[in-house]
Amino acid sequence: MDNLSFIKNYLSDSLDVKTKLSKDIKVLNQISKAANLVVDGYKNGNKVLIAGNGGSAADAQHIAAEFVSRFMYDRPGLPAIALTTDTSMLTAIGNDYGFDLLFARQVQAQSKSGDIFIGISTSGNSVNVVKAVEQAKKDGITTIVLCGQSGVLRDLADLSICVPSTITPFIQECHIVIGHMICAIVEESIFPRNEYV
Repeated sequence: MDNLSFIKNYLSDSLDVKTKLSKDIKVLNQISKAANLVVDGYKNGNKVLIAGNGGSAADAQHIAAEFVSRFMYDRPGLPAIALTTDTSMLTAIGNDYGFDLLFARQVQAQSKSGDIFIGISTSGNSVNVVKAVEQAKKDGITTIVLCGQSGVLRDLADLSICVPSTITPFIQECHIVIGHMICAIVEESIFPRNEYV
């Protein structure tokens, strides 16, 4: 297959997943509920912690940056921490407790009841995200998971947003779109645009 045909096919397949997502009322309602949970958390003086592996680690950092810096327009920053960024912390926890507890240890140390933990896993089975969700629930932290259409995290978190696909890159593409939608709703709800633009 030539490059142009591959590109057209890839875009078509990717758009098909996003079209399915846009028509899945259950998933759309979950996105809305997730945004409302984050809004309520922020209004109550809490913060958001986000974690994932690989591309999902990059998504965690991306979404945290949108909260802390800005998304669509200038406004005060919102507290969010990507649990994927501190190499000293990651290597210390990995060395002392193992990779499986990479995020759970940080959730235990960095969060308080009322905070929100967002776990991102395309497979829905990332053990370190599973352990973080379990720790968060033990500590009274609301858990939201972004995953694909399978995996144990779907039933473990307080709220799961499941992309209707099993193809990792298409799930990842939808995860960042979902993250952006949540950021947009949160930003507009807490700092209405007409007050800051």
